[in-house]
Amino acid sequence: MFLGTFTPKLDDKGRLILPAKFRDELSEGLVITRGQEHCLYVFSEQEFTAMHERISQAPMTSKHARDYLRVFLSGAHPETPDKQHRVTIPPGLREYAGLDRDLAVIGTGSRAEIWDAEAWDTYLREQEAAFSETDGEVIPGMF
Repeated sequence: MFLGTFTPKLDDKGRLILPAKFRDELSEGLVITRGQEHCLYVFSEQEFTAMHERISQAPMTSKHARDYLRVFLSGAHPETPDKQHRVTIPPGLREYAGLDRDLAVIGTGSRAEIWDAEAWDTYLREQEAAFSETDGEVIPGMF
């Protein structure tokens, strides 16, 4: 499970060093793709395959499903970390997420997300009030 927030730097070649707590799960390979809210999703290869299988169950007649699959899969980039635990984020994905040098890598359970550090701070500030007001209607059975 991916948990926590980490603040690595992107190097001049578009590489980031994976947080130590995520390395075991991602060491055999991972997939980076577009996420929602202009972040990047990082899945282990196994979780990405499972995610693809779940999404593929949507009917081909659903325009929303087709649109989501196109955006999600067309940006997918498989990577295997090097010996220094670095992965390269392709230019198109860096541009999509507005990544510069300072990053926030967060754990969200089954995946990690890569954010521009400033964008993450802004998003978190905006969501904290809603978080404190979350009730059982948002997440059934949670509270």
